[in-house]
Amino acid sequence: MGLIHIELFATLDLVGQSPGRPDEDAAGFSYGGWRAPLVDEVAGAQIAAAYEGTDALLLGRRTYDIFAAYWPHQEGEDNRIATLFNSVPKYVASRGQPDLSWAGSTQLGPDLPGAVRELRDRHEHVKVVGSLNLMQTLLSETLFDRLDLWVHPVVLGSGKKVFDGGAAPTNLTLLEASVAGPNGTVYLRYGLADGTPATGDMSAAEPGAGRGD
Repeated sequence: MGLIHIELFATLDLVGQSPGRPDEDAAGFSYGGWRAPLVDEVAGAQIAAAYEGTDALLLGRRTYDIFAAYWPHQEGEDNRIATLFNSVPKYVASRGQPDLSWAGSTQLGPDLPGAVRELRDRHEHVKVVGSLNLMQTLLSETLFDRLDLWVHPVVLGSGKKVFDGGAAPTNLTLLEASVAGPNGTVYLRYGLADGTPATGDMSAAEPGAGRGD
């Protein structure tokens, strides 16, 4: 069975809306393109490494439209991500009728959880990029295996959150040590773990607890 990887850029207050450019999602949001001033070579290398082995993309309608208008025109020897995105199958989660002119694009059927499970059987490494509405459905259904999260040192105070309610209680495990870039962006790689979050009594874990200190 293959793996579903979620790739996300978020602020410190976990806003994930419109990181790429001002006109990405202008409706009622003033900070489109908030990530651009924080890009550095470390994050660029991390992103390139995260996409290695990708054999399919799973995208929401808005992200798909943005990508389809951009990546087909970026092909070249020095743009490995463009080459990758243009060559692998693209699966689009949409209730409407998207323009699927980007080569290799297919719209998923109305049973999204079932369609995602089929993608797991068909591909080894499926990447979900951005696509907050789609991502939140995957979180609520626990239909993911990996979560790559870049947390940026900026607080916006408004905008659509990565975890915006409805996510299923889930345990995750850190797959490797977190790494911070020179601009303060922290890269966190998590894998889905068994079970649901446990609870306990912190008094039993405090230094000196039960010793009469």
